Amino acid sequence: MDAEQQMLFDRFDKLGIATQTHKHAPAFTVEEARELRGTISGGHCKNLFLKDKKGAQWLIVCLEDAQINLKTAPAKIGSARLSFGKPDLLMETMGITPGSVTPFALINDQKAVVNVVLEQKMMQFDQLNYHPLRNDATTTIVSSDLVKFIKSCGHNPQIVDL
Repeated sequence: MDAEQQMLFDRFDKLGIATQTHKHAPAFTVEEARELRGTISGGHCKNLFLKDKKGAQWLIVCLEDAQINLKTAPAKIGSARLSFGKPDLLMETMGITPGSVTPFALINDQKAVVNVVLEQKMMQFDQLNYHPLRNDATTTIVSSDLVKFIKSCGHNPQIVDL
């Protein structure tokens, strides 16, 4: 485990959040993650790092099979027109690379500039799964603890029916 991951798991411990992590080969796409996850239970998710035309940054966290329409999403989340954020902006803001996007990277957004949107349907699962800052593992967390973690990072997530 590298220093950044250790910082993440230390934060979980400090907050009293229990997680379970499974190592696997790197997964860059939802399809690859499906093949590698084995029998890990809970909702499996994807994360969209976006930027709107006014420069605001957004992280939409949803179930892996959710179809997010970037043309209709702004009206639902209160953003301007959305497009995918560039890799250098992702690294600058959240300290991660494409393929490793995760709500856990909000720990690196010290200025809390990213607007966080959690899919309502996803939040109905008791347990949710995300990469722990790198795409070679999957960490399972209780959905209410995900919100607790995000708030501890200085963000107030919206829970939206996307």
